[in-house]
Amino acid sequence: MPELPEVETVCRGLSENILELNVSSVEVYAEKLRDFIPADLNKKILNHTITKIERKAKYILIYLTPNVNFQSQVLIIHLGMSGRLTIQDEVYERKKHDHVILKLNSVLLVFNDARRFGIFTLTDLENLSQHKLFRKLGLEPLSKEFTVAKLKALFKNRNKNIKNTLMDASLIVGIGNIYASEALFRSAIHPERMASSLTDKDIKKLHEQIIITLEDAIRAGGSTLKDFSKANGESGYFQYQFKVYGREGLPCFTCKTLIQRIVQGGRSSFFCSKCQK
Repeated sequence: MPELPEVETVCRGLSENILELNVSSVEVYAEKLRDFIPADLNKKILNHTITKIERKAKYILIYLTPNVNFQSQVLIIHLGMSGRLTIQDEVYERKKHDHVILKLNSVLLVFNDARRFGIFTLTDLENLSQHKLFRKLGLEPLSKEFTVAKLKALFKNRNKNIKNTLMDASLIVGIGNIYASEALFRSAIHPERMASSLTDKDIKKLHEQIIITLEDAIRAGGSTLKDFSKANGESGYFQYQFKVYGREGLPCFTCKTLIQRIVQGGRSSFFCSKCQK
């Protein structure tokens, strides 16, 4: 599943290419993915102009301003397990699993999702902050609100392992399995430690490494393991910087101890037993 760096990478790619373009046609080829695609999508966004694109948690938000007297709209897109949002030439031939195609001037914005676990929905701008998808989201780890003090408060009295705590979107958004494993390795924290057991020094280091790990991944265009690609169709490259994720049985780059894998909350965690005591 695309995590925060992958979604941020897509948003930045879209911003570089489709801002100020006008929606001249809307083609919808599926009634439902994880949820229903709005039946009135064409009516709501036709002839609207894309004015801003940003990420919220793992969601892509595309802001649309009308050229006539209608309400401003926001497309809310989640890539699910295998979704892709790419920019294609006007002569593009529709592929299997292309569920929504927006014509924007002379280019196409194509949403493809083989597993159909993504989201492609719409809301009025004035209702965005109260949308059901965003009501219970936690801290954005790349925002000014993500401070050491707030992280410490989240961990206080929390008798849950630190790996699953980091992946709890009601506490912190966007830190999926890959980046939780990598940030914990960089912080020398074992994934099975209870969140409440972390010292002030541990929390400060983890706070720093969460930010650095995510920013490193964004600079590398995210991680491509199976399905992810950037808005231009290219793969990300952060997987070549993995220190522990997916490296079970291989030597740690720091101490040569073999990387181990355990299952936590149904997900694989990778760690070095020597570096992460």
